[in-house]
Order: sequence, then C-alpha cells, then structure tokens
Amino acid sequence: MSASKSLKALNRKLWPKHLFYAPQYLVLGVNNLCNLHCKMCDVGTQNFESIFAENLTGTRPMHMPLELFETIVKQTALNFAQTKLGYAFTEPLLYKHLEDSLELTNKYYLHTSITTNALKLEQKAQALCEFGVNEIFISLDGLANTRNHIRGHIDSFERAMAGIEKLLSMANCPAISVFCVITPWNTGELKAFVDHFANMPLAGIGFMHTNFTPEAIAQQHNLLYGRKYFATASNVFDINIEQINLQQLWQQMKEINSHSYPFPVSFSPLLSDQAAVERFYQRPQEFIGKQCLDVFKNMMIKSDGSVIPAHGRCYNLNVGNLYQEDLKSIWNSSVYAQLRADLNKAGGLLPACSRCCSSFT
Repeated sequence: MSASKSLKALNRKLWPKHLFYAPQYLVLGVNNLCNLHCKMCDVGTQNFESIFAENLTGTRPMHMPLELFETIVKQTALNFAQTKLGYAFTEPLLYKHLEDSLELTNKYYLHTSITTNALKLEQKAQALCEFGVNEIFISLDGLANTRNHIRGHIDSFERAMAGIEKLLSMANCPAISVFCVITPWNTGELKAFVDHFANMPLAGIGFMHTNFTPEAIAQQHNLLYGRKYFATASNVFDINIEQINLQQLWQQMKEINSHSYPFPVSFSPLLSDQAAVERFYQRPQEFIGKQCLDVFKNMMIKSDGSVIPAHGRCYNLNVGNLYQEDLKSIWNSSVYAQLRADLNKAGGLLPACSRCCSSFT
C-alpha cells in the first residue's frame, strides 16, 4: 500500500468526521430520464418508491441547469483538481446540455467519464471524442436477444455495438469498458459474451453480481437505522433472484477465468467457489465485504443541486446543496461526517448495505 493510501486509511479509521483528502469522484445526476426499461432496475420497472429510483428520478428540474454544472466544474477545478467527474445518472447521453457541459470539463482539464446504456452512443460519439471524454463505461447485459429482452428494446444491443464501433473508428477515442449485470436471463452466455468482444481494444469487461435489497433486509435495517438512514427493497420487483442458475453461473465464471483475453475481465464481488456464489445470492443478510469505502471517496450531485453520499445506490440523505454551500464544505458536512462515523461504529456496513456494489471491499 502506498503512503498516500495508508494515510487515507488512517484518516478513515481515526478521523472519519473530517477527511483531509479530496473525493475521488463526483458522481453527477445530470438528468432524471432513461430510454430503456431494464428488468433488474427500479427505474426500468417503474418502482419509484424505492430509494434507488428516488435518487435517480426524484428531483427536478429534469435536466441539471448548465449554470449549476458550471459551478460544479469551477469549484472542482479550484478545490479538487484531481477529482474525476462521472456522468452516471440517469442516462447521461439524454442530457440536453451534454455537449456544452463537456466543453466546460474540457476547458478546465477535468478527468471525465460517462456511464451509458449506449442507445444513443453512435449519435454522440463525435462529441465525446471532440471534447476529450476520458472513459466510457457501457452497460450491456448479454448478447443481442438477451440484452434486447432485458432492456425492453428491439435493437438496443445492435445500437450499442454500432456506437462502440463508431467510437473505435475515431481519433481521441475514450477508453471503453463494458459492464454486464448478472441476471437470471444471461447466466448461460457470459463466456460467449466476453468472446464476442475478444478482438476489440477494450479497457476491460466487468461482470457485476446483481445488487439487490430484499424487503426483509430493508425491514431489519429500518428497525435499527430507519430514522436516520431509511432503506427500501430495491431491484427485486421484475427479477427473481431465486431463478438465477447458480451452478450454471459458477461454471461460466470458471470458464472465463481459465481463459486469457487481451483486456482484463473481472467479477464484482470476486467469489472464489460455488459455495461463495450461493452465499451471495441465497443469504443476503450476510456481509461479503467489510466496509463501504465509497462514502469516503465519492459524493453524488443531483439535478437540483442537492448532494447525497457516494452514488445513486446509497441512502437518500441530503448532505448539502450547492445552491447554499460549496463543494469543499459539503465534502466534510456534519451530516456526511456523521454517516461516516456511524458506518465505522457499525463495523463498516449497515444491514441494507449487504448487497450494494460499494460493500464488497
């Protein structure tokens, strides 16, 4: 571990209420719109009562004003010059100020990434290259028939591939990574999915075990922490976790891990055997990791200027607002500081954190 990482770890452990370092990422909720209907997502299934859906679609205006975006850029450049800006929610390529906002990030030399379902990637590829976007994270969930079924769109896979190919044909192409959420519909084709991209110069492929919060876990959590950090069931409405073929999944994981690819292939979390896979999906009350680090690394800014911890899967806790405070103050606000201290006191995770992507450290 480098000296810098060691000092940050010491800061988190001994002084969680004041971080002496900058955030790694500012996650940007630049809009509240999505153009697909993903079966494993509360937004796609229109379960708008969940915390996840509220974080992604619950604020107004529908699009972050360009003036607010400019404030974020200028304050980041002034106070956190090495911090990365991540366009993440809800579907950034639908953001009506996309090109103008990217011109700002480029002007201030800020590292910028975009997470997208890639339905409009072909249309936006030129702008992404022109304005120097550093990284593109593309969410795909299987080959054509599977992906189109999961996403509720007749040619979402084909359009994503056309966008990737257009990016790769252009100068100043961002680093392209593909991420695939594991669901009941794609466990039989994960190896074929990686093979499909084997000849493309990707930065990597990442498989993400489904993030989910069953109702029983949310209720257990709320008995202990609901007054401060309310939780809801999430990502369990049009997806039946029990229908995931765990034996098939483990076989696919083994096949992928036994092959060499020209880019890294990862699983999150990294599960070492079939028993670990079964534990993840069948016993969500058990923690896989030990600590959430994202509340110590990131914060998310919504379209109305309000700020929540970490990213869209975290608790809908208002830790500040950019119309009232600046980024530097919000990063160590009293509300954010208390959440970090409470997480440490609880041992690193709260019950509803158990299957969040940030809990696997």
